[in-house]
Amino acid sequence: MARNRKSARAAGQRFETLVAAYLRATLDDDRIERRRQGGNQDRGDISGLRHMGQRIVLECKDYGGQLKPGPWIEETERERLNDDAGIGIVVAKRRGTTAPGDQFVLMTLADLV
Repeated sequence: MARNRKSARAAGQRFETLVAAYLRATLDDDRIERRRQGGNQDRGDISGLRHMGQRIVLECKDYGGQLKPGPWIEETERERLNDDAGIGIVVAKRRGTTAPGDQFVLMTLADLV
């Protein structure tokens, strides 16, 4: 079955929900949840993550195993600024596994340190 806009959107929502549930359970923090889309003022897909007092913007991407780090990091940076967060992270769906802990994480070195 070919992917269309509706199926891609549904896959994205499932992936965001999976990631949020995993983080909520693993970090034992019920403030972590999936955000609704925010249009041109989007502030990321997952809210409630913090590190050392800074909010973290998490952008989830399920592109059927494709990785597009440049555009995704740029998008996450815009959303980080919209949220006035300190860190932006991309969680990318890894082809061949649905285990949330096995997915890829992309970020800049500046965000890492």
